[in-house]
Amino acid sequence: MTTFLQALRDLLAQLAEHEAAQSHWRRLLEAMVGDLAADASTLMVMDGDALCPVALMGLGDEVRGRRFTLAAHPRLAAIANHPDVCRFPQDCPLPDPFDGLLDDDLNDVHDCLGVALRDEQRLIGVLTLDALEPGSFQALDDERLLSTARLLGTCLRLAERLRATRTRLNEVLSHPPPAGEDWQWNSPAMRRLDDAIEMVAPTEMSVLLHGETGVGKERVVQALHRHSRRHDGPLVQVNCAAMSEGLVESELFGHRRGAFSGATEHRRGHFEMADGGTLMLDEIGELPLALQPKLLRALQEGEIQPLGAESSRRVDARVVAVTNRDLEVEVAAGRFRADLYHRLSVFPVRVPPLRERVEDIALLAGHFLEANRIRLGLGNLRLEDEAQTALMAWHWPGNVRELEHTLARAALRALGDSAHGAQPDRRRTTLRVSAAHLDLPDRPSGEAMSEGRLGTPAAPMPEASLREATDAFQRQLIEQRLAEHAHNWAATARALGMDAGNLHRLAGRLGLKGW
Repeated sequence: MTTFLQALRDLLAQLAEHEAAQSHWRRLLEAMVGDLAADASTLMVMDGDALCPVALMGLGDEVRGRRFTLAAHPRLAAIANHPDVCRFPQDCPLPDPFDGLLDDDLNDVHDCLGVALRDEQRLIGVLTLDALEPGSFQALDDERLLSTARLLGTCLRLAERLRATRTRLNEVLSHPPPAGEDWQWNSPAMRRLDDAIEMVAPTEMSVLLHGETGVGKERVVQALHRHSRRHDGPLVQVNCAAMSEGLVESELFGHRRGAFSGATEHRRGHFEMADGGTLMLDEIGELPLALQPKLLRALQEGEIQPLGAESSRRVDARVVAVTNRDLEVEVAAGRFRADLYHRLSVFPVRVPPLRERVEDIALLAGHFLEANRIRLGLGNLRLEDEAQTALMAWHWPGNVRELEHTLARAALRALGDSAHGAQPDRRRTTLRVSAAHLDLPDRPSGEAMSEGRLGTPAAPMPEASLREATDAFQRQLIEQRLAEHAHNWAATARALGMDAGNLHRLAGRLGLKGW
C-alpha cells in the first residue's frame, strides 16, 4: 500500500502541473497490482462513450491504440454495472475484450475480474485483471481491492477536474493545453515533434512543415490549429498541386465578377475564407513561380487583391506551408523564390518518417486494427507475434499511410482465410493477422536499417551457435528470475519486461521444467 500511495502522490503532483505521462499511470498500476497473480491488467478511463487504456501490464502496446465501447464489449459493461468486484466464472459466455490479445489459449481457460471506478454514480474508468490459470484470484481480498480502487477512482476524478480547470484557464488565457495529449507516443522523435507544436502553436509565426509522403503532416496542421489562439476560427486546407495553373491566383485571392471569361459572380479566395483562422498550403513547392511574389506580399503585408478588384483588402490568416520537397534544393535550382522560402520557414518543423519512430508502430497498429475490427464486425482482431515482428522490421517507405493500408488489406485476407473454416459468428471470432497476410516485400528491413542508419550492412553471424547461446542465456535468466519471485510467473514476466503469454510460450520452447 505504501508503494501505491507514493505512486498516487507522484501522479497527482504531475497532474497539478500538466497532463500525466503514460509512465506515471503505469507506475500507479504496477504499484496497485503488486504481487497479485495477474498475467495482464489494464487501467482504462472513459472518453466519451468508450473506455481507453492509459496503462497496461502483460498486454502489447497495440492495445493502447484501441477504444472499447461498452455496447460492443458486454464483459466490460458487466464490470461497469457491478457495484463491487465483478468476478467472471470460467464458463462465462460473455466474450472477453482481451481474448486473443493476452495469449492464444485464453479463449476458454482463464480467470478474470474487474472493478468499476466511479465519481458517485458516473463511470469514469475500470480496472481489469486477467490470469492464465483458473482460480488465480480465488484468495484475493475483495475489500482490499475495492478500497484501493476507490483511491484510484478519486485520482481519476481529480485528474478530470484538473484537466477541466486547465482547459478553462487556457480558454481565458488563449493558451492551449500541451500538444500530443491525445497520444502518448513512445518514440523520442514524436515527443520532440509534440514539444515543437506546443512551443509554436500559440504564436503567430508562419510554420513550414516538411516530411515524407504519408507521415501525417495534415494531422500536425490540425494540431497546430487546435492548439493555437485561432482554434475558434476556420482551418482552410488548399492543395497547391491540385489547382490548375491558370486559376491558382483566383483560388488563393478570389476574383470579382467579370474579371475573366467565365467569372460570372464574385468569389472569395482561400485567404479570405481563412480570415481569423489558419490557412494550410499543401504541396507549396508546386506553386507557380510567377505567383510567388503575390503570396509573399500577402504574408508580409497581410493584404490581398482579388482579380478584377481596384483595391486590396486586409486579411488575418496564419499560414502553415506543407511540403515533401527539400525547398532549399528548389531555391538553389531557381524553382522557388529564396525570399518566399525564408518568409514561410520562420519556424520549420520536420515530421519524422515511420522508420525513425519504430517504437510507435505497435500503438498505431492497434489503432488501425481496432478500426478494421469495427468495420468487419469482428469480436477481436490481433497480430500474431511474427506479424508484429515483420511490421517492426519493415522500413515503411509509405510511412503511416502505408501501415494503415497494409493492415486493412491484411485484415481482409485474414477474414477470407477464416471463411474456409466456416466460423459461424464474426462477433465472437478472434481473427489473427499473420505475417503472410501482411504480404510485405521480401527485402528484410534489417538490411534497410543497417544501410540507412549505419551506412554498412551488418556482418553475418553463425546462426546455429548464436541460437544455442541465446537459448542458454534466456533459459538461465528465466530460471534465475523465477527463483527470485518464488516461482510466480506473472511477477517474473513483469521483472523481465515481457507479456506473460510470451513468457509462457518461450518457456515451453526452451523446455523449462513444467512446460
